[in-house]
Amino acid sequence: MPASTTMPSTEKLRLDKYLWAIRLFKTRSQAADACDKGKIKFNGDAAKASRTVNIGDEYEVKTEAKRWRIKVSGLLDHRLQYSEAINYYTDITPAEEIERLKFQASSFNTGKRQSKIGRPTKKDRRDLGEFMED
Repeated sequence: MPASTTMPSTEKLRLDKYLWAIRLFKTRSQAADACDKGKIKFNGDAAKASRTVNIGDEYEVKTEAKRWRIKVSGLLDHRLQYSEAINYYTDITPAEEIERLKFQASSFNTGKRQSKIGRPTKKDRRDLGEFMED
C-alpha cells in the first residue's frame, strides 16, 4: 500500500464510506442502505453505517452479486481505481460460496430458446404458408 494514500491513524472511518471506497458498492448511500437493512454483519450482528472500521476487522457483506467475507487490511477513505482498492481488504470468502456462484453462473438461463424448438422460424412459416395454399 502506498503510504501517501492511507489515512492517518488518528482519524475515524465510517463503515459505509469504507465499503464504498473499496468498491463493494457503487455509491455510499447504497452501502449505508445495506447496513440499515442488515446486509453487513460484524461478529454475526448487524453493523451500523456509522461503525468505526479498524484494521483486522472481519465483515460479512451481502451484495446483489455475491456474499463476501472480507478482512480489513488497510483504511481507505476515498475511492481509488479497482486495481489499487483491492489492496485495502483481504477476500476470505469461503470456498463453498465461490463454488455456489460458479454453479449458479453455469446454470443461468439466458432466456434464448433452443434452436429448432418452439415457435416456427420465418422460413418455417413461409413453408407452412405455401403448404396451406396448395
